[in-house]
Amino acid sequence: MLAVDPGFAYKFLHAQERTVLAAVVPVMLSGALPEDPARQEQTVVQIIRGVDLAVSGLPSSVQDEVGELFALLAFPVTRRIVAGVASPWLEASPAAVGAFLERWRLSRFALLRSAYRALQELIMASWYGNPMSWPAIAYPGPPVLHR
Repeated sequence: MLAVDPGFAYKFLHAQERTVLAAVVPVMLSGALPEDPARQEQTVVQIIRGVDLAVSGLPSSVQDEVGELFALLAFPVTRRIVAGVASPWLEASPAAVGAFLERWRLSRFALLRSAYRALQELIMASWYGNPMSWPAIAYPGPPVLHR
């Protein structure tokens, strides 16, 4: 599904990282995405592309940290132990993904809370930066500048 996206030249995200996002994005944006499955998948692809663009514009030290986060989540052993998600990401239920996100959001460990915030900020920036999200929040778009 999202591991192969020939319509976009990814600069940062690899197939495994896109797979993590493909599972996390619909849960994190639950209720905001289109209900139609085909439109929802297309929207998730757009959000993942936006995350790639956002991360590729960050300083290399931050890119390294984001890369480490995705490596941790993509590797099956650490996905299971640290994230608490037993199934591969695309087979994980929304409830399992949601429980993982909630555990990290409320964790007593600052590192996990920071990792949650990083995922949330990247996904939210990509979603709200995309014109397809603007009608739902009644945002008319940026003002037109006249010369």
